[in-house]
Amino acid sequence: MHFYATAQLALAMTIALVLPPQALAAPVTQLVIGTGSVTGVYYPAGGAICRLINKNQKERTIRCSVLATEGSISNLHALDDNQINLAIVQSDAQLAYLRGSGEFSSKGANPHLRSLFSLYVEPLTIVARKDSDINGLTDLLGKRLDIGNPGSGDRSTMELLMQAEGWAANSFASVSELKGAERAQALCDNQFDAFVYVVGHPSGTIKEASGNCDINLVPVADDTVTKLLEEHPEYTKTIIPGRLYRGVDKDIPSFGVVATVVTTDTLSENIAYAIVNAIFSNFEQFKRLHPAFSTLNRKNMVIQGLTAPLHPGALKYYQEVGLVTREQQK
Repeated sequence: MHFYATAQLALAMTIALVLPPQALAAPVTQLVIGTGSVTGVYYPAGGAICRLINKNQKERTIRCSVLATEGSISNLHALDDNQINLAIVQSDAQLAYLRGSGEFSSKGANPHLRSLFSLYVEPLTIVARKDSDINGLTDLLGKRLDIGNPGSGDRSTMELLMQAEGWAANSFASVSELKGAERAQALCDNQFDAFVYVVGHPSGTIKEASGNCDINLVPVADDTVTKLLEEHPEYTKTIIPGRLYRGVDKDIPSFGVVATVVTTDTLSENIAYAIVNAIFSNFEQFKRLHPAFSTLNRKNMVIQGLTAPLHPGALKYYQEVGLVTREQQK
């Protein structure tokens, strides 16, 4: 029996030595990225990120999947509860989570959030029925408005604008709070006069609305917005390019946030390194995976909108390729 056991052990060791590495099953890390509505940009953005992560590995030890969610705020709560590993969130929500302010005031400051990279600017977009005669911010008063569902970045950004303008819910004829995927049809069904969406462009939801009824995009620009931007550096002045949607030919001024990809300090350094390596080593391919990515800039992606510290694994990669210097991290 002793000889038989020894022979079996020797055989097993021989097999292990001659088999190629891929034949020996390595543990697979399952990553779930929280995104947003399936008709928004976060969901396909998450899909693009997962596609490159899953494709560009030598040993296939990471498996990334996408989860449709309520948006930025719910993503951060899910990240906090270990329900997801990665999240796409607005830069203002990221800052509130770090500070323990706004939606996260009951939890207090959270020092465990880590940045991986940022994506594109998301303008606060107000989509109105053309027959509602809403051509500026003050025209919203007394009208029916959808301000975004609870747990979404749309809602939190609009509430900040309302507070700055001195508006309350009773400033409008009615207030609804539909999910992103429901707003376009509801607008064209005349359930409300306008809806709010913080989104990268072009947006599937807004294309749906412009294809089914006549719309216009409302300029989000006045003295109050100028002052708001001075007080809140997590927001940036931007425009929504014209000719992206039927009937909207001119550029529309607004302000916006930056879509950012975050995780926590529980993610291993090797996994974080592999994630950013998959994106930045295949950058031109990544830019072609969604129209909102077309203007991405590598250097901006490692600094813009990122208030949470860079994850050590991401930082290691960025230093290796020269996107971040050691002096910049001091």
